[in-house]
Amino acid sequence: MMKATVALVIDDEVQIRRLLRVALEAAGYVVHEAGTGQQGLVEIAMRRPDVVLLDLGLPDLAGLAVLGRLREWSEVPVLILSVRDDESDKVAALDAGADDYVTKPFGTAELLARLRVAQRRARPAEENAVFARRGFVVDLVARRVTRDGQEIKLTATEYALLRLFVRHAGRVITHRQILREVWGPKSEEHRQYLRVYVTHLRQKIEHHPTAPELIKTEPGIGYRFASAEEDAKANSK
Repeated sequence: MMKATVALVIDDEVQIRRLLRVALEAAGYVVHEAGTGQQGLVEIAMRRPDVVLLDLGLPDLAGLAVLGRLREWSEVPVLILSVRDDESDKVAALDAGADDYVTKPFGTAELLARLRVAQRRARPAEENAVFARRGFVVDLVARRVTRDGQEIKLTATEYALLRLFVRHAGRVITHRQILREVWGPKSEEHRQYLRVYVTHLRQKIEHHPTAPELIKTEPGIGYRFASAEEDAKANSK
């Protein structure tokens, strides 16, 4: 039996949510709703929808802020629904990671077609929202890092670096890739930035920073963040 496609609607207007629910359910979608940006982020982490319909004008977080937070840990297709039809708003949303942009009011047939296109282009391999290994936990939704239940305070750059490591846990990331992702394309040759921040990060998250269990150095190449699966393999031997 084919799994039903799950859609999450994030919009503070009850009437819009009701309209979208009727249209989407008639097209075979399973629909969930959220009236605020924060609630929407939690719902995405819990429900793991196949597509998200996101309004820009939310009461707590701006739609672009929700999109930015979401793209830190998820590649789920996002369709923006907004009354704003300025080109600058559309460009900003697409640059922030939206897959498409539809202005209100919209036609149901066109909306469903755009959803189908967004889903066909969907990126594979959805990342987990929570990484856990030996008492070390990174909650990418809450942006919270803990070790043995104690919260670890990180700077914005340290968190960006850790987030990159966690999203690619178990895989080697080159120095150049890391510098480009965290500091930008013009920083690819500045490896001293990376060495300093890896040292700081290890001091905060490792039990023994000089003998790291989490951030592994790949000499001459880059770094690899140990995955949770590595523990399972080690324990099975």
